[in-house]
Amino acid sequence: MQEEEIHAVLTRVLLAGRLPGGLKLGEHHLAEIFGVSRERVRKVLHRLGAERLLDMVRNRGAFTLAPDLREGHVVYEARRILESGMAAHLAANLTPAQIERLRRHVEAEAEALRCGDQATWQRLSAEFHYLLAELTGNPLVQRHAQELISRTLMLVKRYETSAGSACGCDEHRAIFRALAARERGKAVKAMTTHLSLVETRLRPTLCEPVGPSVEDVVTEELARHQAGVVPLAEAG
Repeated sequence: MQEEEIHAVLTRVLLAGRLPGGLKLGEHHLAEIFGVSRERVRKVLHRLGAERLLDMVRNRGAFTLAPDLREGHVVYEARRILESGMAAHLAANLTPAQIERLRRHVEAEAEALRCGDQATWQRLSAEFHYLLAELTGNPLVQRHAQELISRTLMLVKRYETSAGSACGCDEHRAIFRALAARERGKAVKAMTTHLSLVETRLRPTLCEPVGPSVEDVVTEELARHQAGVVPLAEAG
């Protein structure tokens, strides 16, 4: 397997926030999963660290991001600043084809929620914001959005209340409707309101939620990659 493929698989796992924060990603374990050398895995992990998708700790290795509630406000404030600007730009510049991409994505979110498929809904919910960043066509915006969203995903995974799913889906629909109608002011307000509400739904927890193992998560995403399953946010 090529380094680019390993990078793609791990990127999707990290961007979806599917692993707990502060988890060490062992080179040897990942090398076994991907069937490659530790050196190849090490190169990918360092690349992900440079992209701010992992925390690289000197002499200790690679760890998943682990922001806490104390820094949550700073991160969400940064997202409100960046993504309100994205919304303003997109409301004036989206093409009919791009609006249709967003429509399909929002509908897929709603369908996953109706079916009770929480894992798919969470993945699509994150991809909604990545898709908006992609549609700006600006690589710098995409890069900063990727870093900020990946950090807040960890916050949501650890601290969001159970009421967040339905609320978030409705909020994404409100953003989409404003963008599709090219109502710039409403789009900006819908985006800032959504991100503020997500922040208010975060609550302290006494323990880290138990999730699947690194092997299970990476193996599942590897199978999706090999089967050619492409997230909607990456589809043409």
